[in-house]
Amino acid sequence: MGETIRLKATDGNEIGGYLATPAGTPKGHVIVVMEIFGVNHHIKAVTDRLAADGYVALAPQFFDRIKPGIELGYTAETIAEGRGHVMGLGVDKPLADVQAAIDALKARGAKKVGITGFCWGGTITWLSACRLPVDVAVGYYGGGIHGAKAETPKCPTMLHFGDKDAHIPMTHVNELRQLHKDVTIYDYPADHGFHCDERGSYDADAAKTAYGRTLAFFSKHLP
Repeated sequence: MGETIRLKATDGNEIGGYLATPAGTPKGHVIVVMEIFGVNHHIKAVTDRLAADGYVALAPQFFDRIKPGIELGYTAETIAEGRGHVMGLGVDKPLADVQAAIDALKARGAKKVGITGFCWGGTITWLSACRLPVDVAVGYYGGGIHGAKAETPKCPTMLHFGDKDAHIPMTHVNELRQLHKDVTIYDYPADHGFHCDERGSYDADAAKTAYGRTLAFFSKHLP
């Protein structure tokens, strides 16, 4: 279903983007932000699924700034590798690439642009909602969101967390609830990465419920 397009950021850097397009008139346009594993099989599947549900979906390949074609699996070694890559990238470069994705979707006729992301991508989604011209944001278990709690989203925002997530204590989630009462925050009896059906922490019930809420949120805010 998908194809690779080129995205050019304002800093002059160019990366790839995995683009999936629905049949018929799109319901809206959504950016999909990868985990620390790159735009791998799972992120492409998420992007394809959004297209099957009616959205033009685009996943920027941030790791192209390091080396084209980095797609990691889910082992201790690849987790360490992915963490090293994202630490090297920081947040300003990925945010510039998100802006490039926004521009690309606007050039394809998008009136509004939504964004969703997972793990590290959940944090980038939060920062995009706070700093970039996106119209709706849905972040999944972003471990860095609490560290950016002083920033406030400028668009309707929804967050999903697992209450068994050792990386993100519920004290942090509840603090976000208190600080950002306009943000819709859900937690599930699940672990980190519960949305990914290629990880041992996958939770089918939590993933189904969270995705349904995500689609409803996009339907409301991306006419």
